[in-house]
Amino acid sequence: MKTIKILTFVVALALAAPAQAQTADEIISTYFENIGGLENFKQLEGMKLEGNASQQGFEFPFTVLQLKDGRQMFSFTFQGKKIKQGVFDGEILWNTNFMTMKAEKSDAEQTANFKLNTNDFPDSFVDYKEKGYTVELLGNETMDGAETFKIKLVKEPITVDGVQEDDVSFYYFDTENYVPIAVESVVREGPAKGKTAKTIMSDYQEVEGLYFPFSTSQYVDGNLMFSMTMDNVELNPTVDDAEFAFPEEIAEEKK
Repeated sequence: MKTIKILTFVVALALAAPAQAQTADEIISTYFENIGGLENFKQLEGMKLEGNASQQGFEFPFTVLQLKDGRQMFSFTFQGKKIKQGVFDGEILWNTNFMTMKAEKSDAEQTANFKLNTNDFPDSFVDYKEKGYTVELLGNETMDGAETFKIKLVKEPITVDGVQEDDVSFYYFDTENYVPIAVESVVREGPAKGKTAKTIMSDYQEVEGLYFPFSTSQYVDGNLMFSMTMDNVELNPTVDDAEFAFPEEIAEEKK
């Protein structure tokens, strides 16, 4: 595996890119050229990410599974116990309740919104026009000291408290390397509802010819909420279907 830091990422390709991208489409096209090629990303069937995360002073190892068919899962080990969150088997979305330590299904609205986002594997900008998404270049903006192209992405409407809303996010593409280094969006549910969430991505590394950010941090209204650093990315992993099953279904199969 070859490591390339964000400031020196794919220098030769960056120099070959247009000196001044004129449209959002051109920026996104150059982005995929620089990270390994759009067609190569479209051929991915799944990813397994492993590393270490930190939240509110707690550090723990994690595993993320994401499959092209929409199934995905975040799991981590805490006090010797494996806990699963954001598990989607294609139909059921469920999480572990930290108070009871039991699995709970999400409501219909949360599940429907989550299912829409599974269309974005492995990247929101893959076939964005075919998915009905729109992009708009809002100009240049400095983000955390770096000059960026600010692109507005509007996806399929989601439902919030029974009302449909546009799913809008703002991507900040580094003007030197044409890769996203930050994403901003509004939190739609939970205690932070209505606040601005910002995810910072850095340390792009190569995995089998494709590049991924190995470090991400999420802030809400400027406060660090969660960060994770990946140690390993496995492409097209072999996955046991039982990993995504709601626990009661597993229990029934054992009877």
